[in-house]
Amino acid sequence: MLKRFVFLMLAVVLVTVGAYGAPKKTDVYIGITSAGKHQLPAIAMPVFSADDASREAAVTIHDVMRADLLFARYFDVTEGGPFFDVNKVKDSLKEWANVTPRPSYVLTGTLSYAEPYYTIKIYVYDMATRSAVFAKAFKGSKASLRRLAHIASDQVIASLLGKRGIADTKIAFANNATKHKEIYVVDYDGKNLQRLTKDNSISLLPRWSKDGRIFYTTYKYRNPDIFAIDLRAGKISPIIIKKGLSLIGGVSPDGKALVFTSSGGMNPSIYIYNLETQQKVQITNKASVDGSPSYSPDGKYITFVSNRAGNPQVYVMELATGQTRPLTKKFNWSDTPQWSPTGEWIVFSGRESAYHPMDIFLVDLTGTQIKRLTSDAGSNEDPTWSPDGRFIAFTTTRNGRRQLYMMDMDGSAPHLLADVAGDSFTPHWSM
Repeated sequence: MLKRFVFLMLAVVLVTVGAYGAPKKTDVYIGITSAGKHQLPAIAMPVFSADDASREAAVTIHDVMRADLLFARYFDVTEGGPFFDVNKVKDSLKEWANVTPRPSYVLTGTLSYAEPYYTIKIYVYDMATRSAVFAKAFKGSKASLRRLAHIASDQVIASLLGKRGIADTKIAFANNATKHKEIYVVDYDGKNLQRLTKDNSISLLPRWSKDGRIFYTTYKYRNPDIFAIDLRAGKISPIIIKKGLSLIGGVSPDGKALVFTSSGGMNPSIYIYNLETQQKVQITNKASVDGSPSYSPDGKYITFVSNRAGNPQVYVMELATGQTRPLTKKFNWSDTPQWSPTGEWIVFSGRESAYHPMDIFLVDLTGTQIKRLTSDAGSNEDPTWSPDGRFIAFTTTRNGRRQLYMMDMDGSAPHLLADVAGDSFTPHWSM
C-alpha cells in the first residue's frame, strides 16, 4: 500500500529502479444546512414534461438535478404538487401559489428528441414575482444527459444565488484494481467512472489544471516521471522525464507552472517547472526531505511537508522571498497538505503519535488553530478540497480496503464517494 508518498516513495524508487523488469449508487448525505433559525429557500421540482421518446431521459435529468440541488444544500428541495405546464405558465403559477407551504421557486423542464439529440429546456420561476428567473436550453446525446443535468444544476445555483456549484466537477485518483496503479476519474457524485491510463505500472498523484488537463507521476518508463493527460484531445504526453524522482505536487492557479519534488540534488527538494519555457527552479535546498507541495489560491505561496526540524511537519513558503515558516510542530507525521480554495485553511493528513492512525486535520495560516476532522475510523489520508471549499474528499480504510470518501469541511457527514474495486489513492478534485 502506498503511504506517506514523499518519504516512503524514495524507498519505492530504489526498489523499483533496481527490480522493475462502475460505481455503486450513492445517496445524498445531509450535514450542516443552516445556522440558527435561518431557513433555506424552498425550490419545488414537479415532474418534467417530455415527448414519448424522451420520458426516460426526462426522469434522468430530473433525478440528477434533484440530487445535485439536495447535495448543494442551498435549497430545501421538494417534489409533488400540481403539474407545471410550460405552455400555460400563468395558470400553472396560479396553481402553485395556492400550495401550502408555498415554495420560493418552481423548477421545471421539458424534453424532446430528434435523433440523435435531446433538447432540454429548464425553467425556474420566482413565486414572489410570478416571473421566470432562469430559462436555458441544452442539447446533447443520450451519453451526455447526466453531464447536461450537472451543468444545468450549477447554472441554476449561479443564477439564483451567485454561488459556484460543483455538480459538473470530477475527482481524479489512482487505483490498483488492475493489479497496477492506474489513473481514474469519477464525477463528484460517484458516477461515470472512467479509467484514463493503461501504463501497467505505478501511476499516482493526479493533479488537475484549470484547463482540464491532469498531470501525474508514472513509472511507465521505469522511472518516476511526470506526464499530462489531455482529456479533450484524448492523449497522454510526457512533461518531465529525467533520471531520479519527479513527484507532482500541484499546478499553479494560472496553469503555467508545476510544483514538484525532485531528487536532483543531495536531498529530495521542491522545484517549480515552467510549462512554457520548460525551465525548472529549485526553491528548497535543506539537509532534509521536502515534498508534498501545493499552491495557494493566489499562486504566491506553497505549502509543503519537511522533516528539517525532526518529524515531518507542514510548512508555508512565500515564493517571492523564500520566507518559510512551520504551521505544525508537534505531529509525529504530517503529509499531503492542500490549500483551501478560499485561502483560509490548509487540510492535511497526520498523526499525533506513532500509536495513532493517520487522520485528517485543518490548520489555519497562523498555525494556532488545528482542527481534527476524522477520528477512530481507520487510516484517513490524501485530503483534497472541492473547488467551492465546502467539502473534502479523502481515502480511508475504515471499511477494510482503502476507499474514496467525502465529508463536509467541518468533518461532518462522511460518506462513501464511489464504491470502486481495489484500493484507491491520492484523489484530487477538479478546479
